[in-house]
Order: sequence, then structure tokens, then C-alpha cells
Amino acid sequence: MSEVTTPPQTTPPKKENLWINLLLNVVVPTLILTKLSKEEYLGPTLALIIALAFPIGYGIWDYFTRRKWNFLSGLGMAGVLLTGGISLLELDPKYIAIKEAAVPGILALATLISNYTRYPLVKTIMLNDSVLKMEAINQALQEQNTRADFDRVLTIASYLVASSFLLSSVLNYVLAKMIVVSAPGSVEYTQELGKMTALSYPVIVLPGMLILMGSMFYLFRNITRLTKLSLDEILIQQ
Repeated sequence: MSEVTTPPQTTPPKKENLWINLLLNVVVPTLILTKLSKEEYLGPTLALIIALAFPIGYGIWDYFTRRKWNFLSGLGMAGVLLTGGISLLELDPKYIAIKEAAVPGILALATLISNYTRYPLVKTIMLNDSVLKMEAINQALQEQNTRADFDRVLTIASYLVASSFLLSSVLNYVLAKMIVVSAPGSVEYTQELGKMTALSYPVIVLPGMLILMGSMFYLFRNITRLTKLSLDEILIQQ
């Protein structure tokens, strides 16, 4: 009698811990930059290097822990590395403001341009297989003959997402120009970077998140309308 083998079970990637994310990407770097950058402690250069090591190290650790990488996290790490490069090379502070505006600005532009390709970025952000039952949604759209209507909804959602990135770009630039004004390499400059990092979440991230949440509400409401499925039928139960 032959032995019955069961297929190997695939375990979903671990969820990211929001509190660890905030601690290592915001709280610890901010404390190091604002409290330990004086010469009697770490000094501005060493404080900057150690502070930047936390978000970079967290990004690498998170990838190997969850075995998951995405465009947004990669862009965030690139932004951290650019901040470190600009600071350690002691370039004019205006480049910090340009960099802060450029990262979400690139995302806004990429979101709009991707609408004219086979892979709209909004699908990567919102139509996630780990959150939505995409197979059931696609089948229902075909049965209801509402695929064209769904594509129009997706386009509008992408404009909403792009607007959140554009808002972040403007707020990033204004915040950096207002706060980071001292010469790179100085204690004041390092402390200003810490202050900018601390304020970026309430001033920039929260408004952007509100727009993204509104975009997701708009998208989910229209998915249920066009597919005739309930939220329970389209959402993957965690």
C-alpha cells in the first residue's frame, strides 16, 4: 500500500510589528540625534551614523525575518541612505529638503505613470493577495460584467493615492526647510535632523495616511458594489 504524502504547508509571512517599527525608525534615532549628538557624548558625526544604522538595520532584519520585500520599504531605505550621504558629505542643507520632497514625489509620479502600464502601482499598494480574495473578486467582476467599471474605480483610487504622496512631498519640503538650517557636521544640524524625524509622523505621515484610508474605503465600497459580494467575502480573515 503506497504511502499518502501531504503537500508541504506554506506559512504566510509574519506581520510587521508596528511598535517595533516606530521604535527603531523614529523613537531611537530621534533620541540619539537630539540627546547624544553633543561633543561630550557621541558627537554629531558618530551620533548620525548610529542613528541611521537603526532604520537600515531594521529594514534588513525585517526582510530576513518576514522574507518579504516591497518597493515602498526599499524606497524608504534609499531615503535613509541619501540622508546619511548628504549629511556625512556635509552638503548644503537645501539638499535635505530636496531629498525629503523627492522620495514621495517620485512615488506620486510613479503611481500616475503606472496607470498607463500593465502593472498600476495602486494594485501593489491596495489590491494585495494577503488582504483581499482577488480570485473571488475577479470572478465576480466577470460574472457581473463590471470589469470596465472597476478599472475606472481603480484609476480614481490611483489619483487619490498619488495626491497623498504629493501632499507628503510638499509637507516634507516645508518641514525640512523650516527645521534643518544649520551647517552639516554641527551639533545643531544633527539635532535638527532628529527634530525633523520626530515631527514627520504627526505632521506628514498622519495626513497622508488619512487620504490613503479614504482611498481604501472608496475602493472597498466600490468592490462590494460592483461584485455584489460582502466585505466578509472579499477580505481574507486574519
